[in-house]
Amino acid sequence: MFVLESKPLAVLFCVVTMLCWGSWANAQKLAGRNWKFELFYWDYVFGVLLMALIFAFTLGSFGEGGRPFLQDLQQADWTNLGSAFFGGMLFNLANILLVAGIAVAGMAVAFPVGIGTALVLGVVVNYLAEPKGQAALLFGGVGLITLAIVLDALAYGRIPGQTRRGVLRGLILAILCGLLMGFFYRFVAAAMPEPEPAKFLQMPPGKLSPYTAMVCFALGVLASQVIFNVSKFITWATSDPPPPVEYFQGSFRDHFWGIVGGMIWAVGMTFSIIAMGVAGPAISYGLGQGATMVAAGWGVFIWREFREAAPGTGYLLAAMFVAYLVGLGLLVAAMM
Repeated sequence: MFVLESKPLAVLFCVVTMLCWGSWANAQKLAGRNWKFELFYWDYVFGVLLMALIFAFTLGSFGEGGRPFLQDLQQADWTNLGSAFFGGMLFNLANILLVAGIAVAGMAVAFPVGIGTALVLGVVVNYLAEPKGQAALLFGGVGLITLAIVLDALAYGRIPGQTRRGVLRGLILAILCGLLMGFFYRFVAAAMPEPEPAKFLQMPPGKLSPYTAMVCFALGVLASQVIFNVSKFITWATSDPPPPVEYFQGSFRDHFWGIVGGMIWAVGMTFSIIAMGVAGPAISYGLGQGATMVAAGWGVFIWREFREAAPGTGYLLAAMFVAYLVGLGLLVAAMM
C-alpha cells in the first residue's frame, strides 16, 4: 500500500483534506432546487463508500509498504474493525445534523460553528490520546479558532429576516453536530497503528491500514443511515421530510451531485488518515478541519449568504477569517 513518510507531503495531504471537507457541501446546492437534503444525503453516503473502495483497491493494494487491502482485512482484529465502523456511525449522526444546519442556516454559519466546535473538541481528544506536536502552539491555535466561531455566530445574528427561533435552531443543529463530530476521528485512529511512519510500513498484527479503516468507516456510515431513516431520527432535523419514494423520482443531476459530494468528502478523509502516520491524529484532524474557512469562503463570496446583513458585519467576518487562518498556521507550526 502507499505509505506517507514526508512531513511537507503530510501538510499537503492535510491541505487537500481541508479543501475537500470545505467544498463537498457545494454539491448540495448544485443539486436540483427542490431536491431535499434527506434525499441528497443518501447519494452522499453511497459516494463515500464508492470512493473508499476505489482507494482500497488502488493505493491500498499496491506498493511495498504495509499490507494490501484484502490481506489487511482478513487479519484485522474485530475490535479494530468495530472501532472504525462505530466511528462511521458517529460521524454520520453528526453529519446529518450538519447538512440539516446548512439547510436551515447556510454554509457560512453551519460550517464555522459546527465544524469549528468539532475541531476544538477533536484536537483536544486526539492530543490527549496521542500527544504529538507542540502543545503551546496547538492549543494557541485552538483558542483562536474558538474566537472565530464566536465571531461567526455574531455575524449570523445580523442577517435580517432571521427569527430568534430560526437563529437558535440553526445554531443548535451546528453545535450538536460539532459535539458529536469531535469524537468520531478518535475511533478511526484507534483502529490504526501508532502515528509513526515505521508502524505503517510494517503494520502491527490486528491493526488496520488507512484504506481498510476507511472502508469499515464507510460501511458504518451506510449502516447508520439505514438505522436513522428506519427509526425516523432524521425527521427531528426537518419539519417536512419527503416520502422515500421521491428518491427514485430524482433526476440524473440530483443523484450525480450527491454521489460526487460523498466522493469529495471521502478523498479528504482518506488523505487525512494517510497523513496521520506522520502528523499524528490531533494535527492531521485539526488541519483538515480548516475546511471551516473554505466553506465559509464559499458561503460568503460565492453564495452571498451575508449580502443582506446589517452594516459592519463585514468587519466581523474579516476578523473571523483572520483568527481562523492564524489559528491554522499555529497548528501547522505545532507539527514542524
